[in-house]
Amino acid sequence: MKSAIIGLGVIGKVHYEVLRSEGEDIVALCDVDFDKLGEYEDVKKYYDYKTMLDVEKLDVVHVCTPHYLHAEMVIYALQKGVNVLCEKPLCINEKEIENILAAEKASSAQLGVCFQNRYNNSSIFAKEYLKGKKIESASGTLKWHRDEAYYKSAPWRGKLATEGGGVLINQAIHTLDLLCWIVGMPKEVEGVTSNVSLKGVIEVEDTVKATYFGEQDFSLFATNTSCQDMPIELRFLAENEQIVITPDSAEINGKTVDLDKAPKSLGKASYGGGHRALIHDFYDCVKNGKKFWIDGEEGVKALRAVLATYHSNGKRFEI
Repeated sequence: MKSAIIGLGVIGKVHYEVLRSEGEDIVALCDVDFDKLGEYEDVKKYYDYKTMLDVEKLDVVHVCTPHYLHAEMVIYALQKGVNVLCEKPLCINEKEIENILAAEKASSAQLGVCFQNRYNNSSIFAKEYLKGKKIESASGTLKWHRDEAYYKSAPWRGKLATEGGGVLINQAIHTLDLLCWIVGMPKEVEGVTSNVSLKGVIEVEDTVKATYFGEQDFSLFATNTSCQDMPIELRFLAENEQIVITPDSAEINGKTVDLDKAPKSLGKASYGGGHRALIHDFYDCVKNGKKFWIDGEEGVKALRAVLATYHSNGKRFEI
């Protein structure tokens, strides 16, 4: 497969390492930062993604750029008939969602969204174990540390117009996606966001608390104000059993479940080890003409819940 990556920041490097390990043919890289491109040899380098997509005959392009650039790049690639694997979030507003889904429907190519935590052994266990059970309650908790230095590491971070939000759309969207996937897509949300410790540093929230209402209600608490990154926890109460999962562990009523060894993490440990499995799966689908399961419609479910949470402002809001 002939591949290219747009954006060689933190997450773009993870995609690059996975593609190398999978033996795919990385024919081109694109970034507006010359220094980032200078790290790579034996590959064509571009500073303009449209030029790259116009010139190269690609099977797959990976979109790993800042959030606000995702929509235009995904749409352009789909219009060129190039399969796209896009990092989360797929975009940052409702209009972009509809434009992307229309482009996906009109394209001969596939669109995949990177929700790699669905590939964690613990997530798969919870999904299968809870199938058919009556879930009485569910919740997700994210307590991570993102300080001023983190937000100043790139000019797009912490700004509403370029990041689309804060901890919810950037970090906790993965946790929200798992809850939507395991419990079911909610219909309404009541949530509040706040800036607890980064006032004057960022325009967006560093903390969010929300309750989601549907066939099964669930809650989410996420903050970037923790002293250090703590393991994400998802808790479920079902038929007198309490199931607790982290990215690499699972418990039932306090007893550890014997999971297969979790995949090795690439990049930050908090990313989990799912990128390799997700990318492998996406490429397998493209190669064999199968439909990738986290497509545009599936990939915007958690995003719709995120955007509705921002609109909620403490009141019930329809998703």
